[in-house]
Amino acid sequence: MGYVKLVFFMIFPFLCQLSLSFCSSLSHLCPKDQALALQQFKHMFTISHDASDYCFDITGQSIQSYPKTLSWNKSTDCCSWDGVYCDETTGKVIELNLTCSKLQGRFHSNSSLFQLSNLKWLDLSGNDFSGSLISPKFGELSSLKHLDLSFSSFTGLIPAEISRLSKLQVLSIESSLLRFEPHNFELLLKNLTQLRELYFYGVNISSTIPLNFSSYLTTLHLRNTQLYGTLPEGIFHLSNLESLAFLEIPQLTVRFPTTKWNSSASLQMLNLYSVNATGRIPESFGHLTSLHTLILASCNLSGSIPKPLWNLTNIELLYLDDNHLEGSISDFFRFGKLRFSSLGNNNFNGKLDFLSFNRWTQLALLDFSFNSLTGSIPSNVSGIQNLHLLRLSSNHLNGTIPSWIFSLPSLTHLNLSDNHFSGNIQEFKSQTLDIVSLKQNQLQGPIPKSLLNQRDLFYLILSHNNLSGQIASTICNLTILTVLDLGSNNLEGTIPLCLGEMSQLMILDLSNNSLSGIINTTLSIGNELRVIKFDGNKLEGKVPQSLINCKYLAVLDLSNNELSDTFPKWLGALLELQILNLRSNKFYGPIKDSRTDSLFAQIRVIDLSSNGFSGDFPVRLFENFETMKISSEKSGTREYVGDISDDYTISLIVTTKGLELELPRVLTTNIIINLSNNRFEGQIPIIIGDLIGLRTLNLSHNRLEGDIPASLHHLSVLESLDLSYNKISGEIPQQLVSLTFLAVLNLSHNHLVGCIPKGKQFDTFENSSYQGNDGLRGLPLSKDCGGDEGVPQAANLYGIDQEEEGGDSAIISWQAVLMGYGCGLVIGLSIIYTMLSTQYPAWISRMDVELEHKILTRMRKHKKRH
Repeated sequence: MGYVKLVFFMIFPFLCQLSLSFCSSLSHLCPKDQALALQQFKHMFTISHDASDYCFDITGQSIQSYPKTLSWNKSTDCCSWDGVYCDETTGKVIELNLTCSKLQGRFHSNSSLFQLSNLKWLDLSGNDFSGSLISPKFGELSSLKHLDLSFSSFTGLIPAEISRLSKLQVLSIESSLLRFEPHNFELLLKNLTQLRELYFYGVNISSTIPLNFSSYLTTLHLRNTQLYGTLPEGIFHLSNLESLAFLEIPQLTVRFPTTKWNSSASLQMLNLYSVNATGRIPESFGHLTSLHTLILASCNLSGSIPKPLWNLTNIELLYLDDNHLEGSISDFFRFGKLRFSSLGNNNFNGKLDFLSFNRWTQLALLDFSFNSLTGSIPSNVSGIQNLHLLRLSSNHLNGTIPSWIFSLPSLTHLNLSDNHFSGNIQEFKSQTLDIVSLKQNQLQGPIPKSLLNQRDLFYLILSHNNLSGQIASTICNLTILTVLDLGSNNLEGTIPLCLGEMSQLMILDLSNNSLSGIINTTLSIGNELRVIKFDGNKLEGKVPQSLINCKYLAVLDLSNNELSDTFPKWLGALLELQILNLRSNKFYGPIKDSRTDSLFAQIRVIDLSSNGFSGDFPVRLFENFETMKISSEKSGTREYVGDISDDYTISLIVTTKGLELELPRVLTTNIIINLSNNRFEGQIPIIIGDLIGLRTLNLSHNRLEGDIPASLHHLSVLESLDLSYNKISGEIPQQLVSLTFLAVLNLSHNHLVGCIPKGKQFDTFENSSYQGNDGLRGLPLSKDCGGDEGVPQAANLYGIDQEEEGGDSAIISWQAVLMGYGCGLVIGLSIIYTMLSTQYPAWISRMDVELEHKILTRMRKHKKRH
């Protein structure tokens, strides 16, 4: 025994050396042709740091991106290169993982990559091969089991040769620029009989879903693929299915099995987002006992939740938002393992139960927004310490916001807007807040200091409350703030100077408060501001010249203040400006002509009303309104001005159709000009007829003269026209009858003459549209025009409706007319008496009564005229 030990110790060093030598030889087995092919492939691309900005694996998890090919050095064995894996026996490359490697360039169809014929795993996802086709030679890599070409900007047809990869188990392709030829999708599913996982995102399939799926299939994810028809029920019965997702395919109809599914035991994730699953959730869902993720959002589902669903005790993620579901919210507290729950935008009702809240110890996301919840938020809640997102907006909740919400240590997103909460906003414990929206409540007190020290906060929306105090300059510590909405409160003091230095700010709304002083905020060059609303305050002074630095500004509302300045024509150089509202201030002076073509080219709403502007009507200003020269009458989509967030929308007070209205959102089709209540002079320019997109035109209460231009009949979508209280003369153009959208017309208190046009919308306007124009005649006024009743006026027959030439002739004419009408009246009464006494037919009676009415009416009119 001792001898054996002695021999072992003597040869042990030799054995170690031999082992190391053998291991070393194994690690240097990469054949030269393989290394050369990889080197050639590397040199086809450049490294771009923009090529892999957003990188995710096939499960949706974020992964790190870095240039892996930088480690590919000729002096080292290719099997040691980053992302390269070799067969331990042959040394040939069998796996190549270049996901998110920042590669950029054209992927050629004869790439040296296809020389790696032993590849079993190939991942090229998360790079930039823009403009590259998927080569048919991929079909020659017959050993491939895993192929991922997603998020790399491939384009064109997916070659039919991909269907030859009969050993393929995982296939992932993403690009909105890729498509299948007819029947090639069916061919692919028919041939890939070993397929376990299939991911197609954005690929244009444009066909129905075939029946022939691999029986080994465990994962099927299809997103935005233009599939149509009805989802075959057989998919729900695939025995190995673990994860099923059909996303953003609204033309796809889904009908769930009404009996037990064959995949019930294995299915763990069911995600049907934005498909057509109209109807109720069937009781068969109760058999999915392994299910931990259930997403049935935006599926047109209705009715109550079936009782068997509460048996799914393993549910961790539950999204049923954007449907028409109903029932008590308290039922959902039965899911004790919930981590993510989104039930927003349904018809759920009831109260929140704090005892059930405490069961959700792992809850991270809770969204019950846009329902009909009542009562108050429970105050005795202690178990939800992991909550990151809480949305209870747009319900009927009341009371104070309980302290446990402000004490959540990891809260990032809080939205309790559009309820009836009262009391103060307490100090927040969390230092990770990114969204806080408490608008449309009855909250009071100052803005909490803790909110102004959140380094990650980018949405702060506290509008439509009763908050008081001043806006502290520490608000500028919010360096990444994108939306700041403090409008419609009781805030006072001045606007902090530093707001203009917040480089990420896009929306700044301080409207409808009691802010005072001048606007001395200096807006820095390169700012991102899209919306500035300071309206409804007590601001004085001039419009700050630094606004010219806001090159992205779309909305500027300074209305209802005490600003005193001339017209800031230089704002017209802001190429994105769509809404300019300066109404109800102390602006003064003329608006001088401008020959700069680009000024206010994108303007849609310009309101300069109720100021002291004077001088000639600004004709050249109107010539620059290029966007108003385009009619959007046939536009099928509803677009809004300044909408960059679902949590904030642009509101605007406008005067239209004779009313002062608040538009909660401003459609791009709301094209409005309001210059009323100023001292503009001159004539209404013909050029206004070119602004064919106009919906509202208000030039009332000025000193305008001349005729109404007939060119206004080109404004085919005009809904409101107000020219009242001016000195406009002449006749109403007959062409205006063509304005079939015109709902409100006000031409009152001018010097208009002649007959009012007849037909279409003009038959609907009342006296108030024309009053104060003594020379107007025709319906609906009491002064009729010739031929109004189908009978010529007697005055015209006898020539007495002309201008008076002398007093005697006028008296003679009046006496002659009076005698004529008097005789007619006597004759008429005689006929009536005879008719009544002899019982003439009824039609003669009606004719004589009408004749008498006409005689009396014309006598009164002629008498009033003289």
